[in-house]
Amino acid sequence: MLRLSKRSVSSLLRSGDRSFRVAAAAAGTSIHRSSPSTTDSKRGDVESRWYSSLTNGKCRRSESLAHLNMKTNWFMGYRNESSAAASDSSSQAPPPPPVEKYKYQAEVSRLMDLIVNSLYSNKEVFLRELISNASDALDKLRYLSVTDPELSKDAADLDIRIYADKENGVITLTDSGIGMTRQELVDCLGTIAQSGTAKFLTALKDNKDAGGDNNLIGQFGVGFYSAFLVADRVTVSTKSPKSDKQYVWEGEEGSSSYTIKEETDPELIIPRGTRITLHLKPDYKGFADPERVQKLVKNYSQFVSFPIYTWQEKGYTKEVEVDDDPAESKQDNQDDQAEGKKKTKKVVERYWDWELTNETQPIWLRNSKEVTTEEYNEFYRKTFNEYLDPLASSHFTTEGEVEFRSILYVPPVSPMGKDDVVNQKTKNIRLYVKRVFISDDFDGELFPRYLSFIKGVVDSHDLPLNVSREILQESRIVRIMKKRLVKKAFDMILGISLSENREDYEKFWDNFGKHLKLGCIEDRENHKRLAPLLRFFSSQSENDMISLDEYVENMKAEQKAIYYVASDSITSAKNAPFLEKLLEKELEVTLLTSLLRPRQVLHAIPLLPLNRIITLPDCDLVLTGDKNEEKEAAAKKEFGQTCDWIKKRLGDKVASVQISSRLSSSPCVLVSGKFGWSANMERLMKAQSAGDTTSLEFMKGRRVFEINPDHSIIKNINAAYKSNPNDEDAMKAIDLMYDAALVSSGFTPENPAELGGKIYEMMDTALSGKWSSPEVQQQQSMTQSHNAELLEAEVVEPVEVDGKK
Repeated sequence: MLRLSKRSVSSLLRSGDRSFRVAAAAAGTSIHRSSPSTTDSKRGDVESRWYSSLTNGKCRRSESLAHLNMKTNWFMGYRNESSAAASDSSSQAPPPPPVEKYKYQAEVSRLMDLIVNSLYSNKEVFLRELISNASDALDKLRYLSVTDPELSKDAADLDIRIYADKENGVITLTDSGIGMTRQELVDCLGTIAQSGTAKFLTALKDNKDAGGDNNLIGQFGVGFYSAFLVADRVTVSTKSPKSDKQYVWEGEEGSSSYTIKEETDPELIIPRGTRITLHLKPDYKGFADPERVQKLVKNYSQFVSFPIYTWQEKGYTKEVEVDDDPAESKQDNQDDQAEGKKKTKKVVERYWDWELTNETQPIWLRNSKEVTTEEYNEFYRKTFNEYLDPLASSHFTTEGEVEFRSILYVPPVSPMGKDDVVNQKTKNIRLYVKRVFISDDFDGELFPRYLSFIKGVVDSHDLPLNVSREILQESRIVRIMKKRLVKKAFDMILGISLSENREDYEKFWDNFGKHLKLGCIEDRENHKRLAPLLRFFSSQSENDMISLDEYVENMKAEQKAIYYVASDSITSAKNAPFLEKLLEKELEVTLLTSLLRPRQVLHAIPLLPLNRIITLPDCDLVLTGDKNEEKEAAAKKEFGQTCDWIKKRLGDKVASVQISSRLSSSPCVLVSGKFGWSANMERLMKAQSAGDTTSLEFMKGRRVFEINPDHSIIKNINAAYKSNPNDEDAMKAIDLMYDAALVSSGFTPENPAELGGKIYEMMDTALSGKWSSPEVQQQQSMTQSHNAELLEAEVVEPVEVDGKK
């Protein structure tokens, strides 16, 4: 008897041994290789247990199998080799049943509705798609005519003509392209999503002799069906130079069939090409307006390589004779006879004629060395409806992993009436796919928000023609395009900053400087590109802005960081008390007035560390080399208790009171704590619509009050503390000194009216009797002495006399 372990059984099952087939077995159950009779007899004597996923637990084999109504041998997989071989030899297995193959069935009308309405969200793109198909037909004819000139002998002109019948709601588009035969009508228009252009491109690739670039647009074979967005019936009449007959294809919206017939009307015969007639739905008959058709052509198909003509109403001025009234004609005739002239007037004669619509040429397809500055400027004005020339332009071609052409412009002024920093949904970038306009509605897909002022066109060969917002967001091609467009935009702006004409960049900074500052906050990847473009006023350059490179060149040898102070204006920033010692040492400080957080803006500087220490309590780094330890120790000994006295008076308004080393002419200053908000930061936080007032209250308590021990006011305060710490005038002087420091340091007082009252009271005390006459002074002194006597009158207690008060 052969006994196999559990691991042996598993290995045999994995190796595919057909001698053993076990469907389910208990852990630890032995499998015996013996005859069926022996196995059956032992199966009744020994009650082995097994586990099944069908019965939730442990059960007897016989009971469970009966309960499950399954054959024991099949379920447990018992099989003897000799019996299996006998059965295989005695009877042959029946052949497998035949496999039937079916084709997918579809409701064509519903399928077409899904395709058209899912691909096109904008109804007006139907004309773009039909013009693109017509352009492909013309391109095919041009390619095939190279080897077979007989194809283009019937009609020499390669153009597209669009006729709009506003009264009847009909649009007719005719091209003189390659046309289609009867079979091509069935293959291209009768088969959904089959592109004739794609087949033609495949044939060109297979033909090694047909080299060179191509301008074919179509890819998916569904552009034609966009006509059903606005039309309920479409008729296609086409004549191929390969066929002697002209055929008419006709289809209706919602129908699962179409018709093809031979054209027999001599008036409708065309020499070559295709004529598409759209019978518009009642709700979309407005598309049949000739002016609207012309506008759509200029918007979407302005740069198609073939001329597009639209049927437009025109007029010219001419002079005609005027028939006057008989009563008036007598006097006029006498005058006319004297002059020998007849009376006429100017009228406008109206007529209809074909007008070329796509006059502007796509200059981005030309070599940049062949395009002049005047041509770039003219293209900018026409494309974006501007009247001023741009500050700079960049024309480039990108090849390799992604292929596209582009022309970018820097506008001369920022747009009027709207803030593009907040609203990044601008229409400044026009995206084309093979010269066909796709969209100008972007939300950061091609340029980040801070570069939304850049204008230009981008023509890609790699993007699909039916581009949607989702495709743009997820497309790897678009991400690569964005990186290269941003790099070219920075190069163009840097070129303006390095030009000899300094006024150009000053003009740019006045209009778009806030955009670049926003870029310092939002785009950390391009900090090195942004840093050379930033401009600031400084304590040594109030009229002309300087770059950070110029600031570094002007730094002192002992200066190890870039110092800055932020305020709401240049004047208040330069006259801030924090800068007094710095100005004496001729250390340059950048003056920031932007509404953006200054540290985040200057964080883009990779040159040196930032230092806002001029507005912080610790000023050692700023004034390195000027420390006099003996003088500081003497000042602390002299004014140490006075600082504690002032802190006790101010309470929670300040975190501490210290002796300052940054002041020279001011008696005191209020600086923000090391982790607190500066005055400019408080101003910005208060301006937020959803500002956190709790944080504002907490940060207020982190301020540090610094005093100047060399100032006369501080010396008088120190004398007041030593003589009478409880003197009310001294207390008022401390309060007023704190409020004055609050304002001079850039903070906002909580109660301006109270501050004004304190100032008026001090003025009254200081100016009392200074310019008055002697009589008025004597009267004021008598009034004051009288008031003093009243205040100092003795209080007499009642006395009892004879039991009475």
